[in-house]
Amino acid sequence: MSALGLAQVIEHCKQQGTLRATPRQWQVLNHICDCRTSAMGATLYRCDACHSQWLWYHSCRDRHCPQCQTNASRAWCEKQKEQLLPVPYFHLVFTLPHELNDWVTYHADVIYRLLFQSCWKTLHVMGQRKLQGQLGMTAVLHTWGQQLTRHVHLHCLIPSGVITPSQSWKSRHRRYLLPVKALSRRFRGLMVSALRETKQKGELSSIGANDFDRTLTQLMSKPWCVYSKAAIQYRETLVNYLARYSHRIGLSNHRLLESTPNQVTLAYHDYRSEKNGRLLLTPEELIRRFLLHILPKGFMRIRHYGFLANAIKRRCLLLIREQLGRDINVTGDKEKQVASSNHAHCPSCGHEPVTCLGECTSESMITLRNELSLALLNSS
Repeated sequence: MSALGLAQVIEHCKQQGTLRATPRQWQVLNHICDCRTSAMGATLYRCDACHSQWLWYHSCRDRHCPQCQTNASRAWCEKQKEQLLPVPYFHLVFTLPHELNDWVTYHADVIYRLLFQSCWKTLHVMGQRKLQGQLGMTAVLHTWGQQLTRHVHLHCLIPSGVITPSQSWKSRHRRYLLPVKALSRRFRGLMVSALRETKQKGELSSIGANDFDRTLTQLMSKPWCVYSKAAIQYRETLVNYLARYSHRIGLSNHRLLESTPNQVTLAYHDYRSEKNGRLLLTPEELIRRFLLHILPKGFMRIRHYGFLANAIKRRCLLLIREQLGRDINVTGDKEKQVASSNHAHCPSCGHEPVTCLGECTSESMITLRNELSLALLNSS
């Protein structure tokens, strides 16, 4: 087995018959294996300068694929930067206790949904009480740590101010948004209450009643982790960080350094010691950890709340910019420009633009590949 990427590790485990996955997980694994191969089809291009032809294999566009969604991530990043307000921002992280990791395995959609709801309700209520207005929040769900273990947390990017009931902008001039200990206690109480209500509705049926009560009682007796930091100087850097994982998960092919039939070397960064390390895993263990982070089908990882909610974002940004004396151009043009800049140059001479000759089926690609290889051989 070669260490070319995640697809090769998956294929190796398939051949060994050691993969265990749910139907949803199998769907994602098959997408990754088929990505940029003849199974996904291809488009034939011709260079207008040197007249060389090449096949561009289609990507699977799965949000879990390490090869896909680069343009989508870049477009999202540029769009968020375009809509940043000229005010300081705060970076908050709400972390789910690891005691709930087993529940996530069987009820990921429920736990993730309650996490979003509890985080926003915490900020919304405390914002109304302490800041006398409505906050705005962009939240991105992360479920992994650097070693691909389950670490469920929500990154929140929040402008330092609120919109008051009189529709005026009120800035927050302190170095902190809201008291962290109060946020932690309220978040803990809301999340536990939401879990109990959901259990009563029968949505957490796989968890035994005794285990459920014992776990929640234990969690109520310990503090929950809420991180808060003013992102005054690095707000665009923070957007770049969130964009890296907004449309895919935290495993890129370049992190897979070496592989043998029995071992894969995974590169990681230890944020506590600020050092890079290497983790040795069996192929089966690597795939098992990867599968921990497959999202339920259709689940939205990125969500906007308050005055940044999609329904009112444009109006509120215009209102705030007007009161701050700044202009704003909230459009999607930049997203379209980034998304359209794909494979627009010749791989041989670098010339652009190129001419698209049409789509190719699996059958026609075999003949075409042979013809292109023969032409390349004759030219050399």
